Amino acid sequence: MSSSTVSSPVTAGSESAADHDLAVEAVDLVKRFGDNAAVDGVSFTVPRGTVVGLLGPNGAGKTTTVRMLTTLSQPTSGSARVNGHDVVAEPEQVRSSMGLTGQAATVDELLTARENLWLIGRLAGLPKSYIKPRGEELLERFALLDAADRTVKTYSGGMRRRLDLAVSLIAAPPVLFLDEPTTGLDPRSRNDLWDVLRGLVADGTTLLLTTQYLEEADQLCDDIIVIDKGRVIAHGTPTQLKDQAGRASVVLTLSDPADLPRAEELVRGVAPEVYVEPGARRLTAPAEGLADMTRIGGLIADAGIPVDDLGLQRPSLDDVFLHLTGHRAEEADGSGGERDAGDRGDATGPDGADLQGATR
Repeated sequence: MSSSTVSSPVTAGSESAADHDLAVEAVDLVKRFGDNAAVDGVSFTVPRGTVVGLLGPNGAGKTTTVRMLTTLSQPTSGSARVNGHDVVAEPEQVRSSMGLTGQAATVDELLTARENLWLIGRLAGLPKSYIKPRGEELLERFALLDAADRTVKTYSGGMRRRLDLAVSLIAAPPVLFLDEPTTGLDPRSRNDLWDVLRGLVADGTTLLLTTQYLEEADQLCDDIIVIDKGRVIAHGTPTQLKDQAGRASVVLTLSDPADLPRAEELVRGVAPEVYVEPGARRLTAPAEGLADMTRIGGLIADAGIPVDDLGLQRPSLDDVFLHLTGHRAEEADGSGGERDAGDRGDATGPDGADLQGATR
């Protein structure tokens, strides 16, 4: 997949009034490769100025969905619009409305950061008077100014990803697609990139990202669309999805394991069930919220039982995965980025020739 697809900045008034509030709209998208449906009836919308995540294990259909939305692969059926433009009927307008950063950074390793930005800007048909100041702005924003004149082959993985994202933004697209943006990055580089993405959203950019990292979706997304086996199986805010996996819990860790029986008796007086972990000196009980935690904490304090920790724990997105699919995310992730069925360059797909022309 191409790492960066950009074109000239979008002109004002290019979108219809009816689509003003939606940056992306997918309706019953289907993509088949022979008898295999890599994407099977996916529908969702992305409001402007928000971050929406497509969350799912490898092979779920996330990348294939993004390829259709970015005109790199034609849907078998269904429809989609980006910035008000139909991805099949108006591909050029779609490309001029969005940027794309793929799973692997594909900036030219033999060029410097400045040269890469200049190259993509010229290929996109942007005026020279625009490219230079825009390039400097992006280099500064992505903390690459000090390394701007070094060849990319000397960059770390995190620096390459930041440059790849900068290249995708050279034309200031209102919509940015990010396919597994932090795959392969160390935790520090991942956090740095998250900060950059938050800054883009604060400036009004709409983001649609695919990820198999539960923490990433939790940190960045306003809404999450969970995809498994080519179908949408859940959709909501991180909090709404967590609520589907069960109620919150009060988690109480005692200082002395000898106090566990007494503490369990007290907690059972106010909670319908209590889970005891003797080795961890821990009690867990279902709770509706902070009021339940405060009540349990008060009972334990009044009884004079020393406590190491007391907290309210919501279900995690990993719990959501387990609840929805029957397996935890890491059991399905495998290694590396997603390779959807048919996402091997689409060389044998019906639109293979078009894809060759759409990638760098």
